[in-house]
Amino acid sequence: MTKVLYITANPKPVEASFGLQVGEHFAETLQRENPDVEIERVNLYKEHIPLIDTVVFSAWEKAGKDLPLNENEQTAINRMEEILEQFISADAYVFVTPMWNLSFPPMLKAYIDNVVIARKTFHYTAQGPEGLMKNKKVLHIQSRGGVYSEGPAADMEFTNKYLQSVMAFIGITDYDHLVVEGMNAFPEKSSSLLEEAKKKAEKAAKSFLANALTV
Repeated sequence: MTKVLYITANPKPVEASFGLQVGEHFAETLQRENPDVEIERVNLYKEHIPLIDTVVFSAWEKAGKDLPLNENEQTAINRMEEILEQFISADAYVFVTPMWNLSFPPMLKAYIDNVVIARKTFHYTAQGPEGLMKNKKVLHIQSRGGVYSEGPAADMEFTNKYLQSVMAFIGITDYDHLVVEGMNAFPEKSSSLLEEAKKKAEKAAKSFLANALTV
């Protein structure tokens, strides 16, 4: 069975978020078009996502020296391994994120730090780092209050560029981006912008697994 991780990074309820509404429309269409697909949800604001902190660094250092870990270190490492194994086990990924202050919500960066792990999702070679997560795919559904796809703010779009780059770093180069933007800049158009994005999401869902994964 094909497994899709549906990863959200927004503490708002669905009805209060343009991005989450578009994401839900995508997920519902994907499930309807592919009844056998398993969609596993990961809400980064409801899951415990360890930060790379002094506890984690200490655990990594001890592990490298085959030294025993204390309770806090072992708990952190166990949770990080759970997150990593869940990520590796999936065939495809849908990230649903907002742009906050030209960046991601902090929980998404914390999540990425749990899944970009040497010898697990990438390794170093004589030619440089090589991703180990090949033959998988990503869709990034993103909401942005301003317009960053074009115009004077385009140079300040760091978020999707970062996610696409880090996914390519671990070997996932089949990557698409669906954005709903401009709702705060043009509030009178917010409803039409949402509906247009939902139509794009429905189209993307119908082709998401085609020619890429065997269902």
